[in-house]
Amino acid sequence: MKCIRNSLGVSVMAMAIAFGAQAASAQTAAEDAAPADTGEIIVTAQKRAENVQNVPLAVSVVGPTQLAAAGVRDFGDLGKISPSLTIRPAEHPVNANVSLRGVGTFAFGIGVEPSVAVLVDEVPLAFQARAFSDLPDIERIEVLRGPQSTLYGKAASAGLINLITRNPTDELKIRANATATTDSEYGANFSVSGPISDTLGFVVSGAYSKWDGNVRNLFNGKKVNGRESGSVRTKLRWEPSSDASVTLSLNYMSGNTTVGRPYIRMTEGLRFRGTGQLATVVMPGVKPGPENTNISNNYNARTNYEGGGGNLRGEFTLGDHTLVSITSYDSFELNDYFDSDETSSSLASENNIQTGTFRSNLFTQEVRLLSDGSKPFRYTVGAYYANVDFERPFYRGPAFSLANWFATSKSSQIAAFVQADWQFMPNATFTGGARIQNERIGYTFKDIQNGNAQFAGNASDTAATYRASLRYEFTPTISAFATYSTGYKGQTYDLTTGFNANRANAGPIKPETSRDIEFGLRTQLFDRKLTFNVTYFDTTYKNLQAQAVEVLPDLTTNFRLTNVGKLGTKGVEIDAGFRPSDLFNLNTSIAVLDAKYISFPSSPCFPNQSAAQGCDRTKSPAFQNLTGERAVQAPRLKFNVTGEVTPSLTENIRGLIQANVQYTGSVFYVARDPQTFQKEFTIVNLSVGARDESRKWEVAAFVNNLFDVQYYPSLINNSGVWGGGSNIATAAILPRDFRRYGGVRASLNF
Repeated sequence: MKCIRNSLGVSVMAMAIAFGAQAASAQTAAEDAAPADTGEIIVTAQKRAENVQNVPLAVSVVGPTQLAAAGVRDFGDLGKISPSLTIRPAEHPVNANVSLRGVGTFAFGIGVEPSVAVLVDEVPLAFQARAFSDLPDIERIEVLRGPQSTLYGKAASAGLINLITRNPTDELKIRANATATTDSEYGANFSVSGPISDTLGFVVSGAYSKWDGNVRNLFNGKKVNGRESGSVRTKLRWEPSSDASVTLSLNYMSGNTTVGRPYIRMTEGLRFRGTGQLATVVMPGVKPGPENTNISNNYNARTNYEGGGGNLRGEFTLGDHTLVSITSYDSFELNDYFDSDETSSSLASENNIQTGTFRSNLFTQEVRLLSDGSKPFRYTVGAYYANVDFERPFYRGPAFSLANWFATSKSSQIAAFVQADWQFMPNATFTGGARIQNERIGYTFKDIQNGNAQFAGNASDTAATYRASLRYEFTPTISAFATYSTGYKGQTYDLTTGFNANRANAGPIKPETSRDIEFGLRTQLFDRKLTFNVTYFDTTYKNLQAQAVEVLPDLTTNFRLTNVGKLGTKGVEIDAGFRPSDLFNLNTSIAVLDAKYISFPSSPCFPNQSAAQGCDRTKSPAFQNLTGERAVQAPRLKFNVTGEVTPSLTENIRGLIQANVQYTGSVFYVARDPQTFQKEFTIVNLSVGARDESRKWEVAAFVNNLFDVQYYPSLINNSGVWGGGSNIATAAILPRDFRRYGGVRASLNF
């Protein structure tokens, strides 16, 4: 396997480059989000527009140019440009995991809230899977790290990602982008905005992309691990007066993915599920190895999805206050089909599939009142209501691991929140906020496989979260802050295969709570050409919701989602950049992370884990104690650096040279499991092209993964189905840039 091994010297050199930097993953966003001569980047992290440098939170802001330089074209790639963010793909988007600072939701049940919320224009998505598509018409992306429950509720206990799309413009503007690659990816998107009348403006955008994939199914010769998606979005903004505006946003998207998980490691001579069939028989032509991109599946594993919705946003000036109302509705459906034996075995007893559907309907209503932001005492007070329904029919069979069930989950919440800033001294501001919410949850579960057994239940709880922060300005461009905040993730039911009377009698899983302490320094020097932001954080999660071995009311035990103990995560994040002139720009983001299980005494053993590896098999089911172990999906060091040089070629044309370096430290995808350990790796992307002086057009040729480094964003230990014992059988989901590829991208903006 080709690999770049980063010595300490390389890491230190890259970090040293980072220390000479500018605006928090965000200088590029400034070009689109704020006037270039102010150096300000405007965000809405605290539900009001303000300079990111004045926000006492850890916020990264990313714009379209930086996304392009890093090779980011869909939601699953966002971890490349936000080091604290890790996105682990799965066989379908619903099972993918999004984590911040090593904290995410590692569960598949439809009623389980995510730890990282995803919003589009401040409107939450019911399923994170709803976001796993292209990123059309993006103005900027805000990544808020750490608990955000006070302003954003129970689905943001580890942070949130807010995708901000473009708004209608006062003049006619047309933007278009197109991409084509050497490995047959094609994509295009457009945006048209402008006035319809003196009081009515519009924006219409659309996107389409297709990529066949980088895995070959030898059974039928087709490429898999690809995707196809299309979307349209429109906004109408009516401004009947200077004191009122109403914006209607509508969106629709559909697409599909194909699935293929090649074996990258396998002990020779393995036989499938005790049948006597060798791997060479059930997967003819497949040669497992680090660079393997072949599978042999006799069932087309895939997903198709469709969703749409809209929101109505009103902003009204009431004296020196602003009233904001946001009403939204969203509907989403994803159908999944999977070859659960992942072979092309000819034996009927070994041919197994699983199919299912995820359906969601979400309605939300938020109302908030904002005081004058220019006064020493300013506040935001609001109320929030949400109602979400999920459905999940699921089937697996007909040969083994049989399952056939239908589940529904309902949740409704109502909350009130307030946050106030008090500038009690000329250079000192105290911020305090609180939220109280009541949530009601309910479920039904019909076990068709086992005699149509039916279960149902409901529960409710009330919880409060709060935040307090002190910020001090040493100068207009240098400030420091200290913040204490709490987080909350709601109770839930584990609606997955194996749900039975014991699980029903056990009741809901208790809420997960957290407390977070942060210290930050925000600096801009040399007429805002140099920006250096650093944040230290220390967060503890209690009643952590995770898969574990649980003792049920009848004293039997099984694996289920439950409260397992505590997790602690602490570290340092650096967002920085340097822009000495309009010819040169350097951005960097760094995350140094220490995430460990403080208490996790009953974790399931990984497949074929021995007693020497920590598995206690004296009880059934077997378990391991992960207390003190490093958390999964939490690299100790991760950073990216993007540099851009735009020399003048003629009076109206500039050259373009962009280089992007992404380093990710080693990581476990399953705790302690050596088959799911990913070594450190570095990816380098390079772009060369030209652009108009006023950015009316740009053309660039690019090479992603310049040094052809192979790495895996997800690894699966399948040794259990190949004889167990000390056998090795590791499958992988390959990243988009598993192999080096090139392409051309072009954009118009006029």
